[in-house]
Amino acid sequence: MFLSLFIFLAVIGANVIVSVYIERKLSAFIQDRLGPMEVGKWGLLQLFADLLKLFQKEDIIPDKADKKLFMFAPYLIFIAIFAGFAFIPVNRLLQGADLQTGVFLLMGIISLDILGILMAGWSSNNKYALLGSMRSVAQILSYEVPIGLSVLCVVLISSSLNIQEIITQQGIFSGEANYLFGIKALGIETTRIGGFLTWNIFRSPFLLIAFVVFIIAALAEANRAPFDLPEAESELIAGFHTEYSGFRWAILFLAEYGMMLLLSMFAVVLFLGGWNTPFPNIGSLKLADWTSGKNSEIATHLWGAFWLFSKAYLGMLVQMWIRWTLPRMRVDQLMYLCWKVLTPLSLILVLISAFWRILMIW
Repeated sequence: MFLSLFIFLAVIGANVIVSVYIERKLSAFIQDRLGPMEVGKWGLLQLFADLLKLFQKEDIIPDKADKKLFMFAPYLIFIAIFAGFAFIPVNRLLQGADLQTGVFLLMGIISLDILGILMAGWSSNNKYALLGSMRSVAQILSYEVPIGLSVLCVVLISSSLNIQEIITQQGIFSGEANYLFGIKALGIETTRIGGFLTWNIFRSPFLLIAFVVFIIAALAEANRAPFDLPEAESELIAGFHTEYSGFRWAILFLAEYGMMLLLSMFAVVLFLGGWNTPFPNIGSLKLADWTSGKNSEIATHLWGAFWLFSKAYLGMLVQMWIRWTLPRMRVDQLMYLCWKVLTPLSLILVLISAFWRILMIW
């Protein structure tokens, strides 16, 4: 448990350094410019310079702010997000909290960051911060409906709330047979084949739509563009963290990128096989066995962590790509997409999942 804790604590710290540099370079590539180039080789030391600047900045607290709540809010946001990593398995053997209700608790803990956001906006005694926090409350609470329904689809198919069990069903370590498209009548056993064929989006192809719904809702949950209305610079200066500076602003920044990584890992766990290898066994070429460490405990640790983080960072690259490609939505468009498009679609997918599970049992 403590090993997993220290791993993710180190990962979250390193994540913001790596992710910010990658996002700056990716945005520069999309916009046909260079990005940071002056500080260090290829601008590699730019973020370290930025962090040094932030830590040296004065921690300003407005005179009319509720000082205790104002000071505590960034830590509450970070703690809520960091606690979510306790339920993510690093590999087949390493997980902070292997609980039977892991999916339920993970979603519950992630939603607690909304309390910190509301606290930050209200305690700042700033109209822009308050408007940003209220927008965030409306946005996050609304998009928790489609994201919850998309997760429910996976839970129905897997018949489990245990995250480790959901991952295990998507790979060659499963003790039960996984069947292509989830229907035994097809007679194509994929347990020994493994690879991407056993991922949920291939076992039950309609889960690919649920995966898209999850990604869209996850962007809204993380306040990422095109759903970054709570931080809209053109309207709200900087939203709920307008009054923050120095170290506390850095904590909010750290939490934002931590949320991106956590939601990417959650998507990988539910839909993309988690720590399982994407390579299948093809005849005598045992790619799945070789790239999963099936016969070695040490190799299992290393390969599982490698595949989990590789898939998660690929998901983060997609989030960055979307940010620098799509324009920000209006508030009415945001709510229309949630309540009139994603929610009805998610309800239909839940119904399909229920019938699909019955077909799997037959």
